[in-house]
Amino acid sequence: MAVERFPVEGGHIMMFARAVGDPHPAFHGALTGTPAIAPPTFVWAADHYDPDSAVRPKPGEPWMGSGATPSGVPAGEGQGLGLHAEQRYEYHRPVREGDVLSAVDRPGRTWRKEGRRGGALTFTERITEYRDQHGEPVVTATMVMVTTSTAVAGG
Repeated sequence: MAVERFPVEGGHIMMFARAVGDPHPAFHGALTGTPAIAPPTFVWAADHYDPDSAVRPKPGEPWMGSGATPSGVPAGEGQGLGLHAEQRYEYHRPVREGDVLSAVDRPGRTWRKEGRRGGALTFTERITEYRDQHGEPVVTATMVMVTTSTAVAGG
């Protein structure tokens, strides 16, 4: 992910909090007139500002979707071999209404482990650093993906 400009707006924070079912008043500044802070996983919303994001639907293009089955992408070889295994966040300070964040990815560690059903498991970290409009760090997010060397048989 490379996001040059992710404006953090009160209404966006409130809608995100509603979508994840969190009624905490600190996330509802748009209703109370006080500046809001963002829920812990709010930085995922930066995908809306990344034109190349794989999880952002693009008009006229097939999309993998977020349901149990793909929504337009034909099933193909290699699908189903990867899994989002872990997500960690390090907060340098809260994300606040009025921030303008940028995000840059960098690779993290990679390691292997022998699995029981899918052959070798390869774990790969992707680290995303979110900085504010002054270049100061706000959140460091680490995603761990795992891929299997062979498809796991059902059962």
